[in-house]
Amino acid sequence: MAIDRVPDLKRCRALGIEPAVIGRARQSKRKPQRAQRKVSEYGLQLKEKQKAKFIYGVLERQFRNYYEKAKKMQGVTGENLLILLERRIDNVIFRLGFANTRRQARQIVTHGHITVNGKRLDIPSALVKVGDVVEVCEKSQTNELFKAMKETNNALSAPAWLESDQANLKGNVVRFPSRDEIDVPINEQSIIELYSR
Repeated sequence: MAIDRVPDLKRCRALGIEPAVIGRARQSKRKPQRAQRKVSEYGLQLKEKQKAKFIYGVLERQFRNYYEKAKKMQGVTGENLLILLERRIDNVIFRLGFANTRRQARQIVTHGHITVNGKRLDIPSALVKVGDVVEVCEKSQTNELFKAMKETNNALSAPAWLESDQANLKGNVVRFPSRDEIDVPINEQSIIELYSR
């Protein structure tokens, strides 16, 4: 599997997004560079796609598959694409507050600390459905990370489409998110225009 080893803050600066979007608290100490020349329409569309891929931690082939799936669904393709990305189990873990970043959430899932409807799941790209119960394994709750999480009661509040029980490290998918509930700074229409060339 390919791994993106570019430093997070450097990538955030290049894409023009705040590090808080990916769950990072600190800011870059480097001075902003001078203004660059005008970017073409294709360049803007490509940048939007790169932003979405970076924020959700998805590589090109998988992102393209999400686009194809979103195109076949009823409704607006751009909104469907973002909804599919939000439904990933690693993103759901991040939104529930069980991880500080999506990368950490991905690692938590990969290491087998998460169950969905009582069954262990170790595939970060698995999509949740309405009514799914997501929780930390009973055996894993003794882990230092999750003990600290129970005690601190993570300040990150779950969105309206998820129900969070922080005390038991459990969450429930109430419904699928709508576009106005997805707070990532992405212009999904540019991505659709780029893929439909």
